[in-house]
This record gives sequence, C-alpha cells and structure tokens, in this order.
Amino acid sequence: MPSNAILEQKKQVVADLAEQIKTSASGVIVNYQGITVENDTKLRKALREAGVKYVVMKNTLTGRACDMCGYSDIKQYLNGMTAIAISQNDAVAPAKIIKEYADKIESFNILAGYVDGEILDAAGVNNLAAIPSKEVLLAKFLGSIKSPLYNFAYAIQAVVDKKNEGGEESAEEAPAEAPAAEAEAPAAE
Repeated sequence: MPSNAILEQKKQVVADLAEQIKTSASGVIVNYQGITVENDTKLRKALREAGVKYVVMKNTLTGRACDMCGYSDIKQYLNGMTAIAISQNDAVAPAKIIKEYADKIESFNILAGYVDGEILDAAGVNNLAAIPSKEVLLAKFLGSIKSPLYNFAYAIQAVVDKKNEGGEESAEEAPAEAPAAEAEAPAAE
C-alpha cells in the first residue's frame, strides 16, 4: 500500500495535468512505442519550440486528469505506452507536429485528441493537422478582405478617369461650337 505522501504527490500530479488540460486550446494523445531516442529528442524539441507541453504519464493518472476535465471518453484510448501533447495557445500545433512524426515513424500512432471541448479520434486529429497555421489563415483572410476594396478603388478610379477623358473632349468641343453659334447669330439679324 502506497504511503500517504506518495498518494498526495500523485493527486497533485493529476490535479496539475487536469489544470493544464482545462486551460489548453487542444491536446493529442499518442502511442509513442517504437520511437528512437533521437526521434523522440527531435519531437520534444519541435513541440517545445511551438509552445506545446509533452507529458509521458501513467495511463491511470492521465485518465483521472481527463475525468476531472470532462474528457472521460478519452480513457478508452489510453492503452499501451501513451503520451499527451498539450498546447495552451495554438489549437493546431500539437496535431501538426505529432502527425509529422506519425507519418515518419510507423509504430508512432495518433490515438485521440481534443479541441474546444470536443473529443477527436485519430482521423479527427489528422483533419485538425491539415488546417493551415493561424498566420496563414490570417493572411488569407486579410487578402480576401483587401481584394474587394482594391477592386472597388480601381473601379472608382476608372470612372473618374473616364469622366475626365469625356470632360476634356466636351471642353474642347464646346469652344468650337460657340463660335459657330455666334457666327450664325449675326447672320440672323
């Protein structure tokens, strides 16, 4: 039977993980079996640079943390050697990085994940990984907003230019007509 100190320590570990999961934008559960130390080091470095926390913990402790967060359905995926990648800010980052390594390493498998309070299976995590990064989406959005404004500005400029062209012709034609009208006027008298 574990001592009270060990039980309290485990409760604190579970509470800390549960708090990280609650406050995170997303998370991905993986089976990391078969990954080499070299690939694991590269994976952890890529996750760390993206601001993603990668935790290897006993499945029972991860399951309890998920229970505390309302993600009890994730427990069905906690079999074998699992780890969880948690991102506080970028909902797509853990899925993208984990998928990159899952594609390279045959035995490294995506099991499940969560985003915005919804539990995703492996296919859902792969779909999440296919979403472009936040910066790319913002650039596309701004480009789509900017394009109609530019087109509108060009259309207005074309109308102004056309009126200026027409106005210059009318100004040149008007003096030519005026002397003809004056020439006719004295003859009529």
